[in-house]
Amino acid sequence: MSEVLRLAAVRKSFGSRDVLRGIDLRVDEGEVVALIGASGSGKSTLLRVVNLLERVDDGQVFLRGQDISDPRVDADAVRARIGVVFQHFNLFPHLSVLDNVTLAARHVHRRRRETAEASALELLARIGLSDHARSYPDRLSGGQQQRVAIVRAIATDPDLLLLDEVTSALDPELVGEVLDLVRELAAAGTTIVMATHEMAFARDVADRVVFLDRGVVAEEGTPAEVFGTPREQRTREFLARVGGLGPPPSAERA
Repeated sequence: MSEVLRLAAVRKSFGSRDVLRGIDLRVDEGEVVALIGASGSGKSTLLRVVNLLERVDDGQVFLRGQDISDPRVDADAVRARIGVVFQHFNLFPHLSVLDNVTLAARHVHRRRRETAEASALELLARIGLSDHARSYPDRLSGGQQQRVAIVRAIATDPDLLLLDEVTSALDPELVGEVLDLVRELAAAGTTIVMATHEMAFARDVADRVVFLDRGVVAEEGTPAEVFGTPREQRTREFLARVGGLGPPPSAERA
């Protein structure tokens, strides 16, 4: 399969605290990779390094074969190829839903307003929010705002979608509608790297699960391998704490 993202021996520290300690990771076209691990394990920092919000101290990050960790690289041009959704919605409150979704397409990718809006309205219709296109974010529920944030991230057809705990700021009853959208994107072949604490969702949707522990990849494999028969004691202890032990439903049925 075609390689989209590769991290090679990536290290990142903040002062004396080592957050990423030699991370190796490859993500192929259409693959969904779930990053799991305790708070402080390095999941969010890894995503920020990929999006060049943090510069690596050592190692390399490649996006479709280009070394984007090279300090000479145009960071804005790289970010234009990556969609990112954070824990908090980060919608611009003074812009309508439609303007939020089309902002990057119009101002970064220089698409005509008519073209960008037609595409955005189609995406909003897919998630049942076309009636809210002219509304402002404060008129939407948290789940609706996060779905708009995800649509905004994919509106420019990025090479890679990064999701950083996209349900953690939501009330429990709103989590499902956001996860349903991510599930749909995964089924459509979107290349996704997601940091998540939703173990059942990672088991159901991910092609590969990567368990980070204190800045290193402690274990990785298919959901059936990591959740059903973890090799490492640290993985077993973490999954026991969060209730993630056990094979995916498909494996149970098999």
